[in-house]
Amino acid sequence: MDLRMMAFDSPLFSVLQHLHDAGDDSDKSVSCPSRTYARDAKAMAATAADVKESPNSYAFIVDIPGVKSGDIKVQVEDDNVVVISGERKQEEEKEGAKYVRMERRVGKFMRKFALPENANTDKISAVCQDGVLTVTVEKLPPPEPKKPKTIEVKIA
Repeated sequence: MDLRMMAFDSPLFSVLQHLHDAGDDSDKSVSCPSRTYARDAKAMAATAADVKESPNSYAFIVDIPGVKSGDIKVQVEDDNVVVISGERKQEEEKEGAKYVRMERRVGKFMRKFALPENANTDKISAVCQDGVLTVTVEKLPPPEPKKPKTIEVKIA
């Protein structure tokens, strides 16, 4: 069954479709994505964010508990797209201890946000506090309205 026919056209569903189709093949060694890849695609697709607009700026708010600031990247692509990405690493297991249940997400995350024309990409700040990343993009000042030009009429 092709999930795209049912309006599921996201990276997660395309990976799941590929995994489903690969299960029908007799030769499993032919470029199947690993479980890690599938897990990372799911984490990227499931990164929730809030976007707020104030009179002077836009704020992109992402919950990323347990991620160190060195593992977070905030970039601007094509002068109008903010990319927030990073990786939440799994804790190293101590000898004699094992997970009974593991519900917290680990792996890569990424979100892209297209910026409006009035966003000032030269004034972007990012602050991570208490597991919440806030990326603030200042707005450009509104353009000055053009004053009508008065032309002197000369008598011929």
